[in-house]
Amino acid sequence: MFVLQPFIISGIKHLPPSTLNKDPQLGCGTDCLKVPSGQRCFGPAGVSFLGGPHLIPAGMAPGLRASPRAVVLLLSLLGLAAAGKLLVVPVDGSHWLSMREVLDLLRQKGHEVVVVAPEVTMHIKPSENFVMKRYSGPYTQEEMEKDFKVFLQTSFEEGSFLERFLKVYESMKRLSNMAAVSCQHLLQNKELMRYLEESKFDALLTDPVIPCGAILAEHLSLPSVYFLRGVPCGLDFEATQCPNPPSYVPRAFSQLTDHMSFLQRVKNLLFDTQNLFLCDFAFEPFSKLASEFLKRDVTVLDLLRKGSVWLLRLEFVLDYPRPLMPNIIPIGGVNCAHKELPQEFEAMVNASGEHGVVVFSLGSMVSEIPMKKAMEIAEALGTVPQTVLWRYTGKAPPNLPKNVKLVKWLPQNDLLAHPKTRAFITHGGSHGVYEGICNAVPMVLMPLFGDQMDNAKRVESRGAGLTLNILEMTSNDISTALKAVINDKKYKENIQRLSDLHLDRPIHPLDLAVHWVEFVMRHKGAPHLRPAAHDLNWVQYHSLDVIAFLAAVVLLAFFISFKCCLCCCRRCFCKKGRTRKAAKAKSH
Repeated sequence: MFVLQPFIISGIKHLPPSTLNKDPQLGCGTDCLKVPSGQRCFGPAGVSFLGGPHLIPAGMAPGLRASPRAVVLLLSLLGLAAAGKLLVVPVDGSHWLSMREVLDLLRQKGHEVVVVAPEVTMHIKPSENFVMKRYSGPYTQEEMEKDFKVFLQTSFEEGSFLERFLKVYESMKRLSNMAAVSCQHLLQNKELMRYLEESKFDALLTDPVIPCGAILAEHLSLPSVYFLRGVPCGLDFEATQCPNPPSYVPRAFSQLTDHMSFLQRVKNLLFDTQNLFLCDFAFEPFSKLASEFLKRDVTVLDLLRKGSVWLLRLEFVLDYPRPLMPNIIPIGGVNCAHKELPQEFEAMVNASGEHGVVVFSLGSMVSEIPMKKAMEIAEALGTVPQTVLWRYTGKAPPNLPKNVKLVKWLPQNDLLAHPKTRAFITHGGSHGVYEGICNAVPMVLMPLFGDQMDNAKRVESRGAGLTLNILEMTSNDISTALKAVINDKKYKENIQRLSDLHLDRPIHPLDLAVHWVEFVMRHKGAPHLRPAAHDLNWVQYHSLDVIAFLAAVVLLAFFISFKCCLCCCRRCFCKKGRTRKAAKAKSH
């Protein structure tokens, strides 16, 4: 079962899914893009139509016409026959937010989406766009929030590198074990597993940073689509056999650019060793769980190698150019679809006057920060004339200036799209950074953990923002950086250039992601994109056996040549010796 894919017409600027309107000509409130006469619009299940006074299927021969009711009936039958069924095993937190956008669009196109998630989650909530299947987890809401709070607090704690490393290690190990135990509860839920086994899914969509979905895909024999920002230890590129040269591809957490000095390349190469250690402790519980559940020895790497398509949330306007395999599809900026700004925030922005606003958010997971740091930030924000909209749920600092508005939630992307937004203070998460680029808003970055340091380095290297160390920054540092990105035109010009490049694409990344999910559903995978490198061992992949063979041939040729020369020399010397002896005998 699948959905018919709409055609992309050259010359028509891409319109996001939110521009779908109800066309009265189709009747029954059918979703359709309102386009000029003679061009295409998209009906249910992605069926393409020609615009004009009479909407007809694009594939229908010219001259044929059908009544609106007949067209609607035909489309309904097509939708029923063509709709697919997708199983989704998401990862909570910010990982879920952009995946949800993909699921919403898939549902609009007529697919049935089933989401499997634990009962206790931060952001994964029921929706009319998908069927939610819950299973009991090993922790309560309070325990989960406490563990995440402890993990995030380490970002604000000072101390030696070793002390901070050990704290982060312990926190990450605890969260990894929690995820593995949660996965175990899913796999041991007989009622839910029976439902999944009996349901005829076409594919599975998951984020492999927690490989529970990969285990489930193997058990259910489903083609899998991976939706991710990246796997911290580079396991994604190893699993896809993607070239990953350390000479110009910076490793995760290295905070390096693609132009490295000799010592930086040494550092980059050494980070590969660290990444092996990271992979071992992060994924070993899942390898053990998979082996027990599938009843055979298997590693996480083995499971990830079977992924059909990898939807990677990167884009080379931000990320450094690097080689990618055919089944790795870059979809950076997938979360940049705009919605109408709520009236409450529209009023705040309009009240800011000519100075405009600054948007400040440290991400959906950071609820509060130490009071000392909050007071330093508040003092700095009071030095700019702009109104600052600060997403913060902790206790308000006592020195909060009048120009700062604390809100428990804000429509970040929609605020950044407003023409009166002057700057964006962010923790450097990939969602926020891409939203800053999409909307051409210069950034002040305060990275906390994970890939945020690398994201901040990329933005700064592009001249689109400034980075501050969250532990070392002072009120003066924050004020200076914020005034610089607001008043220095180079930051706005650089981010505008990046935005223009990022938006100048033939298809929106959200539509591209949906296309490839549908592609895997239609074709039951994408084996034609799988490189033969998967069938080679390490020696064969690097042609070491061929090099050894050719070296042996060359050495053998040299050896034979040497022996021949040696033999010839001996014969020549022997012949000369006999001639001299004969001459001596005659003289006597």
